[in-house]
Amino acid sequence: MSLELVKWNYEQKCKRTVEALKKNGFEAKYCGSKQDACEYIIKAAENASSIGFGGSMTVAELNLKSELSEMNKELLIHGLPGLSRDEKLEIMRRQLTCDLFLTGTNAVTLSGRLVNIDANGNRVGAMFFGPKKVIIVVGRNKIVENTEDALKRIKQYAAPPNAHRLDCKTPCAVTGFCSDCDSPQRICRITVIIDRMPGFSDITVLVVNDDLGF
Repeated sequence: MSLELVKWNYEQKCKRTVEALKKNGFEAKYCGSKQDACEYIIKAAENASSIGFGGSMTVAELNLKSELSEMNKELLIHGLPGLSRDEKLEIMRRQLTCDLFLTGTNAVTLSGRLVNIDANGNRVGAMFFGPKKVIIVVGRNKIVENTEDALKRIKQYAAPPNAHRLDCKTPCAVTGFCSDCDSPQRICRITVIIDRMPGFSDITVLVVNDDLGF
């Protein structure tokens, strides 16, 4: 019963977030589970030839790559092992003009704002301009009250484990706490807040009643 009540409570927050995103001009959809999100993305991918992946752990947890590959889609994944720096950059640039770009978001507010901090800008850049279609997947754990809480969440709960995952030589990758460092490998370099649907973009936000990413 307690798990059912927790899921019900999150459902209300997810649906409120969806309505706020719609008021801000985004296409937005509530997904009761990550499987619902997967089905939506597979359907949306039918008419796409090239599909970019923004390096999102949320999207990685959906395990879509093999199914999309079997659909004969070109997958643009800059995080594949063995790629040179130039090869990664070329894939990142191609993601900016792909047919479908898949990514998560570091946080979303109950007022329908998408908040992200990036290292290079390729992920956030593709989120708001370039690809023909963008799908942003948001786990319920990314919902926060306001922009201040979003930035705090990113610095406290998203950036340190991400830096650790990428084996960055930053203080947070060792301690788990942000110290607003000056490390050459600092990953918190570009902060983007998308308040409203950008004028030349086609963005759908899937708000999922599951914990996804970090």
